[in-house]
Amino acid sequence: MSKKFIRETLKDVVLIAIGSALYAAGFQIFFYRNDIITGGVTGVAMIINYLTQIPVGMLIVALNIPLFIIAWRHFGLKVLIGSGAAMTLSSMLVDFIATLPINLTSNYLLASIYGGLFMGVGMGLIYLTGATTGGVDIAAKLIRAKRQHINMGTIILIMDAVVITTFAIVFKKYEAAMYAIVGMFITAQALDTVLYGIYTSKVCYIVSDLSDTIKDRITSELDRGVTILHGEGAYTGDPKRVIFCVIKRHQIADVRRIIRETDPTAFMIVTAAKDVFGDGFSDITDDR
Repeated sequence: MSKKFIRETLKDVVLIAIGSALYAAGFQIFFYRNDIITGGVTGVAMIINYLTQIPVGMLIVALNIPLFIIAWRHFGLKVLIGSGAAMTLSSMLVDFIATLPINLTSNYLLASIYGGLFMGVGMGLIYLTGATTGGVDIAAKLIRAKRQHINMGTIILIMDAVVITTFAIVFKKYEAAMYAIVGMFITAQALDTVLYGIYTSKVCYIVSDLSDTIKDRITSELDRGVTILHGEGAYTGDPKRVIFCVIKRHQIADVRRIIRETDPTAFMIVTAAKDVFGDGFSDITDDR
C-alpha cells in the first residue's frame, strides 16, 4: 500500500467527515427546525417523518438502499463505499443533532440562507472525493455522466423542486416551501463554488490587424495559450485573423491594456466560460 494511496484515502475520509457534519447541521439546525423542506431523499424522509414520526436519519438510510444498488452497478465499489460512508455518517449526525437543544434562528430567510450554505458546502466537500450523499445525488451523477455540460448543482436543484412542491401541497406550508426554494438555490450555488471554484474564466475573441503582436504579448506577458482563427469580413471580404484565448477573470484588465497599447482600433469580445479544462485550468480527467 503506497504512501500516496494512504494520503489520498485519509484526505477523502476527512473531507467526507467534515462534509457530512456540515450537511447534517445545515439540514437539522436550520431547515428541519424551521419547517423548511429540503430536496431529494432527505426531503422525502422529512415528509414521511412528518406523517409517521420515524427519525429522519433512519428513513434516509432505508430509502437509500435501492439507490445504492444502482450506484454499485454504475459507479463501482469505490464510489459505493465513499457514498455509503457519507450517507450513513450524515444520517447518524442528523438524528444526533436532533437531540441537541440548539435553536439559532426562527427567521425563515436566515434559516434558508445559512442552511443552504452549510448543506451546499458539505455536499461539495463530499463530491470532491468522488462520493455522494446518496439519494438524488446518485441520479444526478448518472445524468451528469451523459450530460457533461450540466452542472451537478443545476441537476439537483431541478429534482429538489419536485419534492418541495409536493411538501407545499401536502402540508399546505407554502411560505416555508418558498423559502425552501431560496435555500436550495443557495445550496446549488455553494455546491458549484466548491466543485468549480469561485472565479469563472473568460473567453476572449480579438480582431486586429496587429494580431501577431497582440498574440505574442498575451503568451509572453500573461502565460496564456492563444489560437488563431481565420475569418473573413462580411462587408469587405477581407481575410481576418481572430485571436481566441481563455484567461482568468482577473486577467481581463491586462488583456485590455495590451490591446490598448498595441492596437486601440481592435475589436474585442469577452464571454464567460464556467468550465475550462486543460493546462492552467481544471484537470480534464476530473469527472466532477
